[in-house]
Amino acid sequence: MNEMNQKETQNQKFDSETFGSPMLVLHPEDATTAMLSKLYEGTGAEVITQFGTNAEIKSALNHLSRSRRLMMLGHGTPSGLIGKNAKGEMRLVVNHSHAYYLRKHGANIVAVWCYADLFARREGLHGLFSGMIISEMEEAEMLGVPTTEEELARENVKLAQRLRMLLDQGVPLHEMPARMLALDDVHSPLTTFNYKNFFYL
Repeated sequence: MNEMNQKETQNQKFDSETFGSPMLVLHPEDATTAMLSKLYEGTGAEVITQFGTNAEIKSALNHLSRSRRLMMLGHGTPSGLIGKNAKGEMRLVVNHSHAYYLRKHGANIVAVWCYADLFARREGLHGLFSGMIISEMEEAEMLGVPTTEEELARENVKLAQRLRMLLDQGVPLHEMPARMLALDDVHSPLTTFNYKNFFYL
């Protein structure tokens, strides 16, 4: 995987007083989702990779202007986005307790983690959300989707690049699922599975 752009604030610790860049990105550090950094590299986004308390996250979300896009990326479950706290412990860094602040943000949300759509449906959120996206061989094997490590690395980078292209072009979020599906030029079991798992809610 390529390293994140050094000009980004990817190593910035969570600071609820830091606002002002055009987009806030919550992207817990994880090598297997590093390709998702392509969605914000070079944008000047405020990128948070290390997370403090629930109260700090709530404060940041509460102060986030609706005009600024919120992007949440990484691994997760239907219950939220997974990341490490200040002690290095794995936990849900975005969860039910943040739903009120996420709903206040309107439909200017892009969230890519496994079953982000189920979290959004449960919490009444709006924007572009992914379903299950296969990024590891264990996930492919569990779901019975034949692929290889090489295909996973190649095609998931392409998927992130294509989603970034549509975002850069200003394509409305409600058009993204159909546009992403049309960009699949491989139609393998892996790409068919992943490209169909984007939803506008």
